Amino acid sequence: MNINFELYKVFYYVAKYLSFSRAAHELYISQSAVSQSIKLLEEKLHSKLFLRHTKKVNLTSEGNLLFKHIEQAFNFIKAGERSLEETHSLEKGTVKIGASDTICKYYLLPYFKKFHQMYPEIKIHVTNRPSPICAELLKKGNVDLSIINLPFEKNYTDLSYKEIKEVQDVFIAGENFKSLQGKILSLKELENYPFLSLQKNSTTRSFFENFIQKYKVNITPEFELGSIDLLIELTKIGLGISFVTLDTIKEALDKKEIFILNLKEKTPQRSIGVLTHEKVPLPIAAQKFMALLLS
Repeated sequence: MNINFELYKVFYYVAKYLSFSRAAHELYISQSAVSQSIKLLEEKLHSKLFLRHTKKVNLTSEGNLLFKHIEQAFNFIKAGERSLEETHSLEKGTVKIGASDTICKYYLLPYFKKFHQMYPEIKIHVTNRPSPICAELLKKGNVDLSIINLPFEKNYTDLSYKEIKEVQDVFIAGENFKSLQGKILSLKELENYPFLSLQKNSTTRSFFENFIQKYKVNITPEFELGSIDLLIELTKIGLGISFVTLDTIKEALDKKEIFILNLKEKTPQRSIGVLTHEKVPLPIAAQKFMALLLS
């Protein structure tokens, strides 16, 4: 099928913004030209790509399927352009990173600082999402690399993972549960206490659920949160027991605002690592950041 690339370019912008007028503005062409291009593309593909209403545009199922591929292709083209630009000046460029808020705050901050000191002209663009979504962003070409927790929910054959740090998860409680401090508890006993947890779209939540299922324990959280910092704060004030990584609670432990529960069942270690796309060369700026992570 021989279709002019410009038609896909018009489709990309309409699908991205769900607006014919916005696409026309971005492409510096008339709205009529955008409409004609989409009509021609639909004819060539024998598929209806958009549902048009008075002031609203939506992708059809066929349009959504096509956009997933076209978006990935455009992102890879942009990455290639950045790589070429960076060859003209090794001190300039942009590194696009996907990482969760927790990983950024408790692990990446020193690397951001050092990288900026080493390469002040290179921009760092961070997209904060849970680890499974960061893997998706990399797959689509929205980021150059993702720093994630393992295990993440999907196993992608096109993505490569390198471990950079081991992490340990622990159960914690605050002053209201002081009677548990120093006791050796079983996971089963935790069913009798209120529990706080991260939301289901997080790797930590999935890891926790897999861990307790192994011992046939059923714990239903009373609070589900999107922030590890808020989870720790609610634990401090006594709303329940929670499951967090050790690196996130060092300050609270030092201040004795919380304590770690002593469980018979030991939580296995997991890791933080850097995820890259095997079929897409890393831009030079991203290579520099990855080298710093692995050094």
